[in-house]
Amino acid sequence: MTIINHFISGAETAGSGTGTKPVYNPATGAVTAELRLANLADLDATVAAAKKAAASWGDISLAKRTAVLFKFRELVASHVDELAALITAEHGKVLNDAKGEIGRGLEVIEFACGIPQLLKGEYSDQVSTGIDVFSFREPVGVVAGITPFNFPVMVPLWMAPMAIATGNAFILKPSHRVPSAAMLLAKLFQDAGLPDGVFQVLHGDRDVISGLLTHPDVDAISFVGSTPVAKHILEVATAHGKRVQALGGAKNHAIIMPDADLDNAADHLAAAAFGSAGQRCMAISVAVAVGDAADLLVKKVEERALDVKVKNGTDADADMGPVISPESREFIVKTVTEAEQAGAAMVVDGRDLVVPGHEEGFWVGPTVIDHVKTEMSAYQEEIFGPVLVVVRVEDLDEGIRLINANPYGNGTAIFTSSGASARKFQRSVDVGMIGINVPLPVPVAYYSFGGWKASLFGDKHIYGPEGVSFYTRGKVITSRWPESTHASGASYNFPSN
Repeated sequence: MTIINHFISGAETAGSGTGTKPVYNPATGAVTAELRLANLADLDATVAAAKKAAASWGDISLAKRTAVLFKFRELVASHVDELAALITAEHGKVLNDAKGEIGRGLEVIEFACGIPQLLKGEYSDQVSTGIDVFSFREPVGVVAGITPFNFPVMVPLWMAPMAIATGNAFILKPSHRVPSAAMLLAKLFQDAGLPDGVFQVLHGDRDVISGLLTHPDVDAISFVGSTPVAKHILEVATAHGKRVQALGGAKNHAIIMPDADLDNAADHLAAAAFGSAGQRCMAISVAVAVGDAADLLVKKVEERALDVKVKNGTDADADMGPVISPESREFIVKTVTEAEQAGAAMVVDGRDLVVPGHEEGFWVGPTVIDHVKTEMSAYQEEIFGPVLVVVRVEDLDEGIRLINANPYGNGTAIFTSSGASARKFQRSVDVGMIGINVPLPVPVAYYSFGGWKASLFGDKHIYGPEGVSFYTRGKVITSRWPESTHASGASYNFPSN
């Protein structure tokens, strides 16, 4: 049995915690490793190492920081196959999808390599006689990243390169379901020349998370996960004086207009709903069919759903793998069953899927449900599985009202050939990321990722310019160098120009 340890202060270590969790291969249901869980003594040791490392790393020149990041970028690029294999073995997504998430992570590393440009301050000469004002940004100190199972490489790379480039020390607490890729990232950072303690990996359960949220030497928390946990993290961490960016759940809608290219829309809906078994916070889970588009659209999506090849993610022709756990499968099946019982129409039913040779895996096939009503749990819940529900509306205005009434505001899309409809949509929906004939509008690295409403807790989106702002604090300096020590010009009045 493989034992997965922590990475603390530049070395793999078992720590002093005695708890463990099994790590599964979702495609086979087999336990593949045993993960060591940290205790509070391990947490204290990790934070102490990070605090010590942050003090020196924040003073290292931008040229030396970027040299490490450039080297790290090359190492990640040369280990794509190894990282993808680890992702597929523990998450279940197909290898090409795993490589795709690494590619998006590489984009953020590349953006972080430009940190000298991104940290440039401002300077105002002679704001008053003999007085100049200038500003700069400096690191916050120790940052903890708590990441979900669905992107074992991409989400950590949304956080860590930005935090490290800006001069912080970073502690990664990955999901216990997908720990191995994080350990390889730690080794690649070390091989790139990153000093010990600047990037560490600590595995743990709720006690470790609570410890990170309340530890006096942790300055900031980055989180991606479910909405209830994101809300809890914001409340607890801010109460303990930390800055927080916490990205929560989603229920992403795509409006399909009658004037859309329905073959194109159906292709993208199927890919966005069933890719990665629907386990993406940007997955399209609600197709909002407008007017006459509905019947033909549902038929086309049905055809594509039935063609999806559901297999072990290591198979070359696999389109979709398993879901992450038996509990996830049970929740998906339960929610689909409730929709059927409430009167929705089952178009494609993936509840009983069996993959030959992998009967013990955690399988759910692509599922399409038509005539879904907003009061049904299949509409209200974030199912996080390969389920596309279809809601029918009369016109674009009704579709926009539907989206805006939903508590989530992560991502949305419209499929149309009308520029007027697209512009009305993009200006009217209360959602943070919008696609026009693009189903998964994940911003490129030089923009920032994040939703609205119950999809984001905290002020700052992740990576991009807002990531730089989150991981740094601004200082403004007012400077005067008088030529004569006696010509002070001091006044008891409040200073002005």
